[in-house]
Amino acid sequence: MSYPISNSAANGLVDSFGRKHTNLRLSVTDRCNIRCFYCMPAENVVFRPRAELLTFEEIVRFVRVAAQLGINKLRLTGGEPLVRNDLHLLVRQLVGVPGIDDVALTTNGILLADQAKDLHAAGLHRLNISLDSLTEETFQRISRRPGLQKVLDGIFAAKHTGFQKIRLNAIAIRGLTENEIVPLAEFAREHDLELRFIEFMPLDADGNWTDEEVLTGQQIRQTLEAEFCSLEPIERSDASQPAVDFRFADGVGRIGFINPVSQPFCDDCNRIRLTAEGQIRNCLFSTTEWDAREVMRRGGNDSKLKLLLHDCVAAKKQAHGIGEADFEKPARAMYQIGG
Repeated sequence: MSYPISNSAANGLVDSFGRKHTNLRLSVTDRCNIRCFYCMPAENVVFRPRAELLTFEEIVRFVRVAAQLGINKLRLTGGEPLVRNDLHLLVRQLVGVPGIDDVALTTNGILLADQAKDLHAAGLHRLNISLDSLTEETFQRISRRPGLQKVLDGIFAAKHTGFQKIRLNAIAIRGLTENEIVPLAEFAREHDLELRFIEFMPLDADGNWTDEEVLTGQQIRQTLEAEFCSLEPIERSDASQPAVDFRFADGVGRIGFINPVSQPFCDDCNRIRLTAEGQIRNCLFSTTEWDAREVMRRGGNDSKLKLLLHDCVAAKKQAHGIGEADFEKPARAMYQIGG
C-alpha cells in the first residue's frame, strides 16, 4: 500500500504524528557468536544465506538515499555486526556519505579487541558494548556461551585505541541481574565509561517473556542511590534519545535508563530500521516491513527507494503498544530485526 506524501514530509521523513526521522538502525547480519536468550534461540538457529543479505554497495546506496531525506545518524547492529567480514570497510564508506554526521556500532565486544584499531581508523564515532554481567556464571546464563573476558578485553582495547565515546549496555532482568547492578556501576565509574540499563523487552526468540521479569529503571535507580549517592537528572540535548540520563552527585560518572516497558518514549521516536536482508521497519515492534532489497535488485531507481521510505514512515503507529490489550508481538526475534 502506498501512503500519500504530505508537503512537510516531501523534504524529510515525517510521520502522521509529526515525528521527523533522522536516525537509522542498520543491521549488517543476523549471525552472532553467542546466544543471549533475550535475543536468540539456544540452538538450531537458521541464518539468512549470504546471497540474501545486502551487499556493502547496496547498504551504502540505501544510506545515500536516506541521507537525502534527512537521515543523519547511523547505528550498525546485528546479530553481531563484527562477524561480518571487513566491516571497517563499510564504516569508512558510510562515514563519507554526505549528510551523515554520526556512525555508531552496537557489539557484544567478543571480537572487538581484534577490530578496534581498524574501526577507529575507518572513522567510527561511537561504540555501544553489551555487558550484562561481570561474572562468568551469569554471563553464560544469559549468553549461553563463554566469553566475558573477551568482552572486557574488547572494552579496554577500544579505550586504548582512542575511542572517546564508549557506552556499556546492560539488559535488566528480574530474578537474574539484580546482583549485577552495583558491580556494573562500580566498573563504569572506575573506568570512566557510561552505563545504560535497558528493560527486558518481549523480543526473545523463545517467546518466554513476561512483564514480571521486567526490572524497571526506577528500581535500578533506587538500588544505585542506596549504594552510592543521589542521581541528578541531566537535561536531554536530544528529545528523541531513548535514555533518561543522570550523573552521580559525587561527580564520578553518569548513568542512563532505557525504559521501553515502564516509561515508553514513543512520542519522540525518530528511528527507522533496515534489516540485514533489506527490509525497512518503522518500529522495533512493527509487524509490517517494506522491501528495499527488491527495489534495488530489480533495477528500481532512487526515487522508488525514497517512496518506499516515505510509505514506511507514513504508516508508523503512535506507539509500540506493549502492555495494551491488542499488542501483537513481532514474528521476528531481536537478532533478525537488528538491535
